[in-house]
Amino acid sequence: MKTVGIIAEYNPFHNGHAYHLKKAKEITGADYCIVVMSGDFVQRGAPALMDKYLRTRIALESGADLVLELPAYYALSSAEYFAGGAVTLLDKLGVVDSLCFGSECGDVRLLGSFAQLLLHEDKVFKQTLDHKLRMGHSYPQARNAAIEASAPHLTAHIDILSTPNNILGIEYCKALFKRSSSITPCSIRRAGSSYHDNSLQTDFCSARALREALQSSERPDAILNQVPDSAHALMKEQYTKTYPVFADDLSLLMYYRLLSEPSGEFTAHSDIDRELSDRIVKHLPQYQDFTSFCDLLKTKNRTYTRIARSLMHILLQIRQEDLSLFLSEDQIFYARMLGFRESAGPLLSAIKQKASVPLLSKLADAESLLTPTGMLMLEKDIYASHVYQGIVRSKFPGQDNLPEISEYKSPIIKL
Repeated sequence: MKTVGIIAEYNPFHNGHAYHLKKAKEITGADYCIVVMSGDFVQRGAPALMDKYLRTRIALESGADLVLELPAYYALSSAEYFAGGAVTLLDKLGVVDSLCFGSECGDVRLLGSFAQLLLHEDKVFKQTLDHKLRMGHSYPQARNAAIEASAPHLTAHIDILSTPNNILGIEYCKALFKRSSSITPCSIRRAGSSYHDNSLQTDFCSARALREALQSSERPDAILNQVPDSAHALMKEQYTKTYPVFADDLSLLMYYRLLSEPSGEFTAHSDIDRELSDRIVKHLPQYQDFTSFCDLLKTKNRTYTRIARSLMHILLQIRQEDLSLFLSEDQIFYARMLGFRESAGPLLSAIKQKASVPLLSKLADAESLLTPTGMLMLEKDIYASHVYQGIVRSKFPGQDNLPEISEYKSPIIKL
């Protein structure tokens, strides 16, 4: 039995993702595909467009066999920690043979070479990096200079570090190498639009283009030609009932949370230093909504996405001391199931036999299976989902037969 792993957000799921699922199985010869997916909040510092259960169902209908949730602490982290948490989860399952990811270059050997260099920084690399940073260069400029000095044979390919999927692919490779994992990395060249392209006039458009199309349209038909046919009925049924959710839908909740910080400053939260904390306090009287506040806080060295993630850490009370605790241990303490195909029974049996972490299918069992640190991580996932569902109910009031806001009563998706 061969199994391939995929790390994703599916925000939202589109034809390019369906292509990736199909090709991942083809090129690896896998019998099963396990997807590690972000929950209700995603890495760019925003609520997911659709809740994790709707995205799970669409992924299963499009070829995934098992969908696991990436804990919120990692789903809302930098590329390094996002990749590290997801790779660790796949590795701890004990059944994954390969990790297949999309990249702009499609050359896993080249990505691996950069990963090895950045993971094992030699003396020349470190000295050049430190020197350039002291001279006032940005980190990417200093890093590129260090690569040119330490590994001149890679200089011709240094543009690889300027595109987001290549960068994430390098982080996946670094995480695999760091763990001495037996999982083999492989990459599919990204087809269609680039990550930042907002055009819908292509076979495979970007997830960003779909989000923007939904934000400017009053009906889901605007994007249906870009998603698998199997998802059409489900997306039409749930439109304006459970989605779409955008960053500004949490504006009032975010403002309340900023006003309610007991200490009056925010440095205890992950990725927030004294400078950013002071900027938040200084500009809070100018707060209008979430996205404009992120723009207000931006600086030359701090991007919108990094600001948005930092604010999400405040909203969800993700503290640096907790993240440090997880990193000081072994990062991942459970594999929480969001959904699976019933035909994947042999895969689930193999995971239960070989995994070094519990496979959680019932939250009620968690306390008896997890360490206190593991429970701390899981409780943050539950809290994040309850916050998200509260936003959904506020945006789409008056829906009949909505379930209670309780992760403990949310059933696993089965196909």
